[in-house]
Amino acid sequence: MLDLGELTRAEVMSLRASLGRSAVSDQTHLVDTTMLYGPRSGGVKRYLLAKHAWLAKERPHLMHSLVVPGRATRANADGLVTISAPPIPFGDGYRCPTSLRKWTRILANLRPSLIEIGDTYVPGHAALDAAEAVGCPTVAFCHSDPAALAALHFGEWAAAPAQKRVAKFYSRCDLVAAPSRYIAGRLAEAGVDHVTVQPLGVDLDLFNPSRADRETVRADLGLSSKTKLLVFAGRPAREKNLETLLEALDLLGEDYRLMMIAAGAYLKPHRQVIGLDYVRDPKLLARLIASCDAFVHANDQEPFGLVVLEALASGVPVVGPNTGGVSELIDDSVGQVAHRATGQGMAEAIEMLFTRDLDALSKAARARAEARHGWSRTFDNLMLVYGGLLGRSLSAAPQLAS
Repeated sequence: MLDLGELTRAEVMSLRASLGRSAVSDQTHLVDTTMLYGPRSGGVKRYLLAKHAWLAKERPHLMHSLVVPGRATRANADGLVTISAPPIPFGDGYRCPTSLRKWTRILANLRPSLIEIGDTYVPGHAALDAAEAVGCPTVAFCHSDPAALAALHFGEWAAAPAQKRVAKFYSRCDLVAAPSRYIAGRLAEAGVDHVTVQPLGVDLDLFNPSRADRETVRADLGLSSKTKLLVFAGRPAREKNLETLLEALDLLGEDYRLMMIAAGAYLKPHRQVIGLDYVRDPKLLARLIASCDAFVHANDQEPFGLVVLEALASGVPVVGPNTGGVSELIDDSVGQVAHRATGQGMAEAIEMLFTRDLDALSKAARARAEARHGWSRTFDNLMLVYGGLLGRSLSAAPQLAS
């Protein structure tokens, strides 16, 4: 048993009671860890929870644990392990792990067969150290573009050091997964060559055109049934390029309204913006998105754009830029491509969309999501990746010898 000297007695007892099975089991144990997991998290958390649910249903012979920051160090029977970490000031519920040794020991104590790493911070470095200690492979999922974020927040001077740091980190991983060709290209620019493109997916039952309640939603918002209702859902982050959406609204005219879910609660008031707070109920979120005429997304450096898939699955056409991860999900058959990620460019694309057959675009959007982006397709592919690293198939339960 691993030395857990840095943990309190209560923490040790809780972890051993909940996770002792994994320390002695011969089962394949898949472990995910990241700090990008909080009460108001976006795409990374939805991906991890979708994976956890899919594995429980489709691969019950595999164990799966999520190791994430929390208020206290504890584990539950469902495979969620939280490690105490202080909250980030003004961090919207996110927590910042600080003890590399503590994270490393707990991860190693899980006796993982493979670890998927969701960030390049303390959990990521702890995962690499734990994997080295127990002799298991690692897959790093690159959910963001650190060099681009560094340049955005600190200036262009910060891009090169961030890129160098990321390349050094990923050089220690057995494989790096990129959610889009765009991110794979960015990794290649940094000198990372052991990359596989692994697009994310969407819950086709949850995000569904059948959840649309167009007239009721408009009535609740005090809007006319003829109002052209746009929607965006996401964090109020600079990289989301939200100011561009506001500039587009100023050019579009009074018959357009933009429902901004989560991000809208933090923006200064705008006469055409309906700002909503974070929507915790996924069914309510799906209903709101499905009840709008079009989804708009102006970030031309988006790593992937999971919410774009949720819109497509809801039968909502998408207006987005012609670069970045979003451009790999949409084209003019399921929405309208903006050839410039500017207010003028977005406004022109939105106006063009409303001259077209929205019903036909809605059906095409849903068909695209069904054909390409169900979670089963994503995770079936991921199991092939994992199996290649482990040297055995994870496609079905092992057969017992007769």
